[in-house]
Amino acid sequence: MDIQIGNRLVGLNHPTYFIADIAANHDGSLERAKQLIRLAKEAGADAAKFQNFRAPKIVSDYGFKALGGQKSHQAAWRKSVFEVYQDASIPFEWTYELKAVCDEVGIDYFSSPYDFEATDFLVPYMPAIKVGSGEITWHEALEHIARKGLPVILATGASDIGEVAVAVRLILSINKQLVLMQCNTNYTASLENFNHVHLNVLKTYGLMFPDVVLGLSDHTPGHAAVLGAVALGARVIEKHFTDDNNREGPDHKFAMNPDTWAQMVENTRQLERALGSADKFVAENEQETVVLQRRCLRAARDLPAGTVITREDLDVLRPAPRDAIMPYDIPRVLGKRLIVDKVSGQELRWTDLGE
Repeated sequence: MDIQIGNRLVGLNHPTYFIADIAANHDGSLERAKQLIRLAKEAGADAAKFQNFRAPKIVSDYGFKALGGQKSHQAAWRKSVFEVYQDASIPFEWTYELKAVCDEVGIDYFSSPYDFEATDFLVPYMPAIKVGSGEITWHEALEHIARKGLPVILATGASDIGEVAVAVRLILSINKQLVLMQCNTNYTASLENFNHVHLNVLKTYGLMFPDVVLGLSDHTPGHAAVLGAVALGARVIEKHFTDDNNREGPDHKFAMNPDTWAQMVENTRQLERALGSADKFVAENEQETVVLQRRCLRAARDLPAGTVITREDLDVLRPAPRDAIMPYDIPRVLGKRLIVDKVSGQELRWTDLGE
């Protein structure tokens, strides 16, 4: 299954598509957001992604305060959840300029919409729609997005396989262009999170949903999870992107920076080359080592013509010229008569033997 995103074909037999999730790392500055787009392109990203939400339409100030304290990764936030979302939101009118910069530098633009109005507004400017993990049980929103006709990229963090299956079936019943992303939604950058990424879920997704493209939305440090996901078949990778991990804000600490992003892309391209073909054959660069490393039948001593070959007459030694007799043919050689002289160490060929 291949999906067209912008000018790229995305699927198992194509290079991995990298989404730099700038998200809230613009820190409220349009110019900073533009600069992060340029940096993401230079670092090897295929897309720069933002998030279009308005705090009152995504979080309940009352609801979060009623929890009795901020939980998980939100515990480290100095402001209330509502205030953080207010600060992180981007005005809809930024879209025109952000899209223009993406077009200028040659990178895809998209944003995750978190309400119906945002979805309707953004569709003309994007080659795909990314759906965040938290939306997976909001079926009317999934249906609304699927009907837009763009490829859908669905993250599945903090959900179980039943919830995923329902969402996938719903989207595919409307829109066959689906990228299904494994995800863990703990955004603390703790090394403990590697215990919870569960990349093997990608194998389950591949078996259950063979007509989707697999992906990973990752929040762990470094490249290990990304490389593992690509090895398991993921071909869309999303990670947060910043220029400085020490900046104040909800996403900077666990984001990739231009240097680590470029390293991730380079390592992935090397991995893609290394994955190669599923067929097992002698590789082009092994043609000479077949001769050098394999063994063949050689005379264990000087053997005059007329010798009837016994096992004691044979050594099995490297190298193995292509027309030499291979070790697996020892039973066929025993009892044959040499028709030429052989010196000790010389390889045996079928043309050297008679009945």
